Amino acid sequence: MALALLLWLVLAIVYDLRERRVPNWLVLFGGVFALAALATTQPFDIGWSEAGLGAAVGFGFLLFFYATGLMGAGDVKFAGVLGLWVGLSDLIPIWVVASLMAFAHAVLWRKLRDWPIFPRLTSMLVGPSRASEPDVPARRVRIIPYAAYLALAAAVWMVWGRQGS
Repeated sequence: MALALLLWLVLAIVYDLRERRVPNWLVLFGGVFALAALATTQPFDIGWSEAGLGAAVGFGFLLFFYATGLMGAGDVKFAGVLGLWVGLSDLIPIWVVASLMAFAHAVLWRKLRDWPIFPRLTSMLVGPSRASEPDVPARRVRIIPYAAYLALAAAVWMVWGRQGS
């Protein structure tokens, strides 16, 4: 089941970096496998209550940022499912690392957007443009791929952070 989590994290990283969104099918995929892991192998030695608390806090805390327009719904749902996988006690350091990466992304974007020397790097930081696509409804531009940073921090946690456990 740890391999399923790693696959889910890699898919989230790639999808969010490329599209600046996390589709519902990807969130559902992660949730189903998290529940299956809890019911069978429990790869991270957490129980149902710890997983449920991680999911509730992960979803509930980021819901505020969605309500204020600072975050997309996919990021919020992704954080809830990630909390289901790792539990609250491990979700907190993952959040801290992901938030620091997102902050660095935002600072770099703010610094580079006014410099015409790095237009390609700046456009990579912003993500894809949907303005020219006729079938895509107008939506607020999401510059920070927060779910990708959560997934990256969780992947690092899986490889290095859990070795002492």
